[in-house]
Amino acid sequence: MYDLMIIGGGPAGVAAGVYAARKRLKTIFIADAFGGQSSDSVEIQNWIGTQKISGLELARALETHLRAYAGDVIELALGERVTTLEQIPGGFAATTPKGRREARAVLVATGGSRRKLEVPGAAEFEHKGVTYCASCDGPLFAGQDVVVVGGGNAGFETAAQLLAYAKSVTLMSRSDFSRADAKTTQAVVAHANFVGLQNTMPTEIKGSGFVSAVVAKNSQTGEVIEIPAAGVFVEIGMLPSTNFAKNLLKLDALGRIAVDAKNQRTGVAGVWAAGDCTDELYHQNNIAAGDAVKALEDIYVWLKSATAAQ
Repeated sequence: MYDLMIIGGGPAGVAAGVYAARKRLKTIFIADAFGGQSSDSVEIQNWIGTQKISGLELARALETHLRAYAGDVIELALGERVTTLEQIPGGFAATTPKGRREARAVLVATGGSRRKLEVPGAAEFEHKGVTYCASCDGPLFAGQDVVVVGGGNAGFETAAQLLAYAKSVTLMSRSDFSRADAKTTQAVVAHANFVGLQNTMPTEIKGSGFVSAVVAKNSQTGEVIEIPAAGVFVEIGMLPSTNFAKNLLKLDALGRIAVDAKNQRTGVAGVWAAGDCTDELYHQNNIAAGDAVKALEDIYVWLKSATAAQ
């Protein structure tokens, strides 16, 4: 039985793996691949310490960093995806298509995936104007007209960020704006370069090589409009990768793992979670990595205290 099982190969999982190696915790690291959601980003400008880096380069850097410290402490189980996580005497067991691993403690860092916009042109123009990460790609659209799809808090926070450098920001919501925080909504709506479209959703993304316009329809009036835009920022929800843990951990209505923000503990003693698979308010690579480090510090103390008590 390992001391620790880390599930997930994004910034959170790798940050935890590096810390586990340095603390000499015998660890099994299970990941389908390195990099997480950012692997698809053309250019990331907010990974601290790196002015800019592509998603693929970030994935390689994460893997190189972990392998440099792994030694005989971290065992890598790559190309594997956990299907079930269960509690057993003395710890926990994870099952993958390639076998079963057991550990005294578990850190779940499986992230999630952005809910994709499913209209003609959305898939065709992904990474060519259609993006799911304003923090990663927003500055690339400085001085240009952009559209934000999604009227919740994430949509308005994205709009607020983009208004700092975009020529104009048009936000469209499938309902009214009541789903978002009132203070944030008021600040964004008051901006001179903001246009808000309620009860409106895109029906097509147009372009030639790159996005040039968004076709949208008002669900109440039936009016169809075409909005010139160079970028489309989609904020219609996150799908956390937590199904394998649903019989063990408490999940919220969106499928996210509920954690204690002070230490990342879940409601099950011996299991921690970090990153986009949790109910963390903000989803960023740097935040995910920080949460994982926080969890690892707590895991180390927990494991050593348990050992001392035996």
